[in-house]
Amino acid sequence: MEFTKKFLRAKSPCADGFRWFSRHVEDGTGYQEALDTLVNAGRVEDACWLLAQFGPTNAVLAVDALEAEAIVFAGTVEVRGSIDVTTVIQAGRSIRAGGGLRAGSGIVAGEGIRVAGSIIVSQGTLQAGGDVRADWGVEVEGDITCAGDLRAAWDVVCHGKLQLKGGAFVGQDLIVHGPVECDKGLRVGGHLTGAESLRAGQGIVVGGAIAGVAHLEAGWGIKAGESIHTQGAIKAGESLCAGGEICAGPGYGVYAGLNVQQQTWEASAQVWSRERPEGLRSGMWLGASPLHP
Repeated sequence: MEFTKKFLRAKSPCADGFRWFSRHVEDGTGYQEALDTLVNAGRVEDACWLLAQFGPTNAVLAVDALEAEAIVFAGTVEVRGSIDVTTVIQAGRSIRAGGGLRAGSGIVAGEGIRVAGSIIVSQGTLQAGGDVRADWGVEVEGDITCAGDLRAAWDVVCHGKLQLKGGAFVGQDLIVHGPVECDKGLRVGGHLTGAESLRAGQGIVVGGAIAGVAHLEAGWGIKAGESIHTQGAIKAGESLCAGGEICAGPGYGVYAGLNVQQQTWEASAQVWSRERPEGLRSGMWLGASPLHP
């Protein structure tokens, strides 16, 4: 793909950006060359806009290690070692690293992100059009938005909103300071700690405790190895199970079996906890879980 002023004008760029581009990028310049020119001039936002307008390519950037102020690449970024970017890394397709991935203000991939170390965003957001997988942990100061699954062997810490079109598989603790929207299932090996509402389209399985969440909701069942404590309501489409207590917030109810018929509660809306939950509105309490005497 080669750029001309007429070609660019058709995308209705801002006046300042178009003037700069006209002066510094010659007609006939290649797509990636144009992106590089913008990034090298410190116009990273313009480069990201250009990539959003014209889309990805099949090009591959393959290097041993990558350290830069910013990276905007139209294809796939493949690094055998680690990636360390001061501000933004944005790829039209995938980002893969044999080590860790660190960025100061944002990581964006049109497809998936796969790293053998940790993913860290110091000030901004993490966004992927596919799966995100880290063999270590994930820590993001802002939002995490993922069109696929989120998988991490260690902790996941999200200081903003966590929004997943797929499911989440977290080996240790999941800590989220904003709302959680997970279209599929949520599985956490350690504790799940939240501050706002959490909704999973399928089931929630947590090895430790669930705490701090405002409202907790799952389309299927909810199971925690320890207690479940929320600030608001607890709603499960099927059964509820906790090794300790199940406690909703003051004045809120606990609901099991919301997505099954009442005559099937004995099998499909079981509630297991050390004590009968106060405010249990639906479902059948059966006592302490046999798995957590």
